[in-house]
Amino acid sequence: MKKEFSTKWKASKKIRKQRKYRARAPLHIKQKMTGANLSKELRKKYSKRSISLRKGDTIKVMRGKFKGKTGKVASVSLEKTRASVEGIQRQKKDGTKISIVFAISNLQITSLNLDDKKRFKKIKKEENVPEKKQDK
Repeated sequence: MKKEFSTKWKASKKIRKQRKYRARAPLHIKQKMTGANLSKELRKKYSKRSISLRKGDTIKVMRGKFKGKTGKVASVSLEKTRASVEGIQRQKKDGTKISIVFAISNLQITSLNLDDKKRFKKIKKEENVPEKKQDK
């Protein structure tokens, strides 16, 4: 794998190459890496396992110190593939509060923000598609 991002690269067993791929990926590919899994109710409703995270979605933290906490997504960073949540903050030594950023894989979407017309259309379109029948 070259120093720049390569669209031709498929996969590798070497974790360092996988990390390099994710770190050097352009934003349009990193957008696809910002998918968080859906709650059981949303999985049933939209018949999808995960959807990319957006500002305004309500989430639940599934891993770490803040496991079980819920809140709205305040911001999503494509560069770092991290998200911050409203209301989940920590206090620094000098007394100032800073928001904590979470890896998107550690979050679960409990309700979607459907204000964006494009996102709403895409989800509705996918919702109406009948499930594929599996042949044995």
